[in-house]
Amino acid sequence: MFSKKVAKVKDVLIGGDNPVRVQTMWDSSLQGADIGQIVARIAKLSMMGCDIIRFSYVSSDDFAPFKEICARSAMPVVADIHFDYKMALEALEAGVAKIRINPGNIGAKWKTKEVVSSALDHGAAIRIGLNSGSLPRNEKNLSKDDLMVQTALEYINDFESWGFYNTVISLKASDVDLTMSAAEKFSAVSDYPLHLGVTEAGSPIVSSVRSAWALGNLLSRHIGDTIRVSITGDIEDEVVSACEILRTLGLKKGGVRLVSCPRCGRHTFDSRKMVSLLEEDLRTIDKDITVAIMGCQVNGPGEAKDADFALTGIGNKAFLYKKGCLFKEVDMNSARKELLDAINE
Repeated sequence: MFSKKVAKVKDVLIGGDNPVRVQTMWDSSLQGADIGQIVARIAKLSMMGCDIIRFSYVSSDDFAPFKEICARSAMPVVADIHFDYKMALEALEAGVAKIRINPGNIGAKWKTKEVVSSALDHGAAIRIGLNSGSLPRNEKNLSKDDLMVQTALEYINDFESWGFYNTVISLKASDVDLTMSAAEKFSAVSDYPLHLGVTEAGSPIVSSVRSAWALGNLLSRHIGDTIRVSITGDIEDEVVSACEILRTLGLKKGGVRLVSCPRCGRHTFDSRKMVSLLEEDLRTIDKDITVAIMGCQVNGPGEAKDADFALTGIGNKAFLYKKGCLFKEVDMNSARKELLDAINE
């Protein structure tokens, strides 16, 4: 949305006036995996708001399953390559839409050039991914953020000399301030699309807080074109967190906005349990609506006035609201189904 240059990753455009894209990374090996289950999970991630998915391509044994995934995936597939340039060439032959490499880890420059040449032939994009822990020797005694930016610019210059421009850049660190500083400095000197993320950010709550601060600050200043919230946990949580950051900033529409109370001594039904039962269902509903789950009748009716749909209850009775008006009283055991039916209708 904020860069002048645009990268094409299959049918997904990154940069320019395009929306900020959400990414995640597959969390297990392909060896012996059920490809049908992988494809189904990718489809669900797509319904949740994910735009691009990345896989580690670590062995030639991955070629056959990876090729099938690329052909069947509901979203563009990225191959993450470390050290062995031949793995990048194989992934491109398998039909990958984008390669993620750190040229400094590939070795001799001619190896990187072969990968770039193959990506050009296959119409694939490349993400130059630099993490603070995998930088070249700092012979010029630059600050770490300056070293990250300068290294990225040197790689970009190589790519352009080889006639390649379908490039995305990422400059990541586990340190929030370093991540933000590197992104700020890069965006001031280059108009290539920028992928944002705080790497190795921790558990779901910790990572979401760190990522919301760093990515929210950058995106609000028109820095960044794709994001990943890196979580030690389920990749579905990564997608939910990333989409919520974008919705909060007004950069993404669609998807259910869930409003729910934290529960207190006044609660008259278990809103916490109801949210846990509903949350997964609501994640895949692509409607720009607000759903409120309130624990008692003190705040419930008031919140219901602003929500498209609301649910509160007393004892074994649940009360469903639509556009601020009570429209149904149901048994608590059927409340989840009744609410979902109303939303789907």
